[in-house]
Amino acid sequence: MNRQSSTQIGVHGRRRAARRTVLGFTLIELLVAMVIAAILISIAIPSYINYTRKARRTDAKSALLNMASLEERYFSANNTYSTTATDLGYSAFPVSLSSGSTADYTIATPTTNPATAPTATAPGGTPATYSITATAVGDQVNDVACASFTVTSAGARTATMAGGTDNTSTCWN
Repeated sequence: MNRQSSTQIGVHGRRRAARRTVLGFTLIELLVAMVIAAILISIAIPSYINYTRKARRTDAKSALLNMASLEERYFSANNTYSTTATDLGYSAFPVSLSSGSTADYTIATPTTNPATAPTATAPGGTPATYSITATAVGDQVNDVACASFTVTSAGARTATMAGGTDNTSTCWN
């Protein structure tokens, strides 16, 4: 009786094990691939979130500078700065800046001070001024490095951290 075994006889009469063709991946290979993917994702997602927060900062700075130019345009025609949204082309204050379905920053009503005429104590008078501030809201409040941006009529640009510490050099560059 000739039984088939798991060994075969080779050309030179030696026995050798039969080769099995295995298709697919082993469990260990799949686990290693999952660990590598998890490590890459744990690095990529925080980097992406940080990148989008920085992009939203740029949107806030651009909106502030735009509103400042609108204030200057209004001043050149009316000799005063405005706190009325419609004078500046907006529907109402606060103005919400969003990059999707939720707001990222809000711009509050500009703070204005009218010009004063010269007096004995202030012979040159005082010029009219404004200050416009954008404050982080929604998910953007997690960007503690640049929680608010401010632009003034003197051209000063400032930024503060969530605790109120000045961070202008980081946020406006």
